[in-house]
Amino acid sequence: MGRKLYVGNLAYSVTEDTLRETFAGCGRVESAKLITDRDTGRSKGFGFIEMSTDSEAHAAIDKLNGVDCEGRAMKVNEAKPMVKRSGGRDGYGGGHNRW
Repeated sequence: MGRKLYVGNLAYSVTEDTLRETFAGCGRVESAKLITDRDTGRSKGFGFIEMSTDSEAHAAIDKLNGVDCEGRAMKVNEAKPMVKRSGGRDGYGGGHNRW
């Protein structure tokens, strides 16, 4: 199991500091990153936590998955590796021969 965790179903009011404090009860948090919209800067409602050891990451999943955080039940599981998307025109999707 990896040390990086996906944290979803977050309220838009949750901050990286809130995540760090919440997960600190399970061990040392190496990093906390909320994913934000590039245009508005508003949270997209999910983020990633990196714990210092695999056992701490496993403990965080067991302890915090489904737990209420600012009115919403967090979804916590192991982060999957990012895969490069293919197809489309430079990532802008289909629309072949529209003109």
